[in-house]
Amino acid sequence: MTQNGSETKKGHPAGLYLLFATEMWERFSFYSLKALFVLYLTGVLMLDKQQASAHFGTLMSLIFLSPLIGGYIADRWIGQRAAIILGGILMAAGQFAMGGGSMTYVFIAMGLIVAGNGFFKPNISSIVGELYEKNDPRRDGGFTIFYMGINLGSLMAGFIAGTLAEKVGWGWGFASAGIGMIIGLLIFIWGQNKYLQGKGLAPKRYAADKGAEKQKNDEPLTKDEKQRIAVIFIMAFFSIFFWTVFEQKGAALNLIAKENLDRVITIFGHNFEIPATWFQSVNPFFIILLAPLFSKIWVMLGRIGKDPSIPAKFMIAFWFIALGYGLMLIASIGLSGADKIGMLWLIGAYLLFTMGELCLSPVGLSMVTKLSPPKFISLLMGAWFLANAAAGKLAGFYSGLLEKMTLSQFFTWPTLMPIAASLLLLLLIKPINRWMHGVK
Repeated sequence: MTQNGSETKKGHPAGLYLLFATEMWERFSFYSLKALFVLYLTGVLMLDKQQASAHFGTLMSLIFLSPLIGGYIADRWIGQRAAIILGGILMAAGQFAMGGGSMTYVFIAMGLIVAGNGFFKPNISSIVGELYEKNDPRRDGGFTIFYMGINLGSLMAGFIAGTLAEKVGWGWGFASAGIGMIIGLLIFIWGQNKYLQGKGLAPKRYAADKGAEKQKNDEPLTKDEKQRIAVIFIMAFFSIFFWTVFEQKGAALNLIAKENLDRVITIFGHNFEIPATWFQSVNPFFIILLAPLFSKIWVMLGRIGKDPSIPAKFMIAFWFIALGYGLMLIASIGLSGADKIGMLWLIGAYLLFTMGELCLSPVGLSMVTKLSPPKFISLLMGAWFLANAAAGKLAGFYSGLLEKMTLSQFFTWPTLMPIAASLLLLLLIKPINRWMHGVK
């Protein structure tokens, strides 16, 4: 290996940090929406919790379903870069429309945001994967750093958009989300040619002078490739169990923070009530705090041959999120009347959710880029998000049951379900690792 190659291997590609900054602002926009959506529907448009939760579930489901289409279009025709730019424009327009003050505007905004996310989400993650070779030990660490950008945007969302919405006006909160998306777009447009080194351009396999490349892309999949694709779908299925309970953060847990959490603190003798939307920033705060540590752990374990397999990391994620909901279950037992849960219980649960998230989400994104045949990478990234689509709908349905249960009843299933999923995954861990055919 050349000296320059050795130096490159010590750090991460410069393009990672461009994508980090772009994704940070897009996630600021998206998580602003998640922080405000249910509270806006219940507090301003006066929908009941079940209706608001149903709309939340539909929005999350469609948001994670749309990447399948956007990834296919990018792979076949326009390339990842163009898809990212188009998606950002649509999402910004949707955020500006969301605060229009009626359900008509909400539905228009939902359509724009869903379409925009379909173009944006799978393609920016795909470019991150293209920056690394298949078995580059930096890959999982790179995706964890990229994931930290996601959560830096999410951290700002709760404080900036949430405060503007609750203290100034809901339209201002959604507008700040639109402005954040525009900032991310401008950063990407500015740096794409300089830092992405030809990655993410429109496919050339249909050009008249690229017959060999077209023939290569039209070749049938090998047995190993088919089994690796099967692993993507198997792990996507298991991720549904995680995301169904995790996405309560934007739905039921958001409503619980508003109504059932003791949010009053005393500062110099004066009582201050923390806005409910601020608690949406707790999880990303812990991500930012812990992501560099997890990134170093995966790289360090990889260098000594002790890096847990992908299914093993998923199992650890299930255990963490089950512990988080176990905390909330303990906190809610025996509550009655006007009793409220202390803030530290929810903060502790979010800490455990975060540790689980770091074992599953960036690892899953990295897995898709490693196991996918190059010609299908964006399409399979879209397929990966199908699990989030199913989980989003299930999360909205379960959140809608909040009014029909006690809090202790509500927290019981999110505690037990991840444990059951981890035990099922344990039974399949050996054949899954075998079907990966050496990909770590």
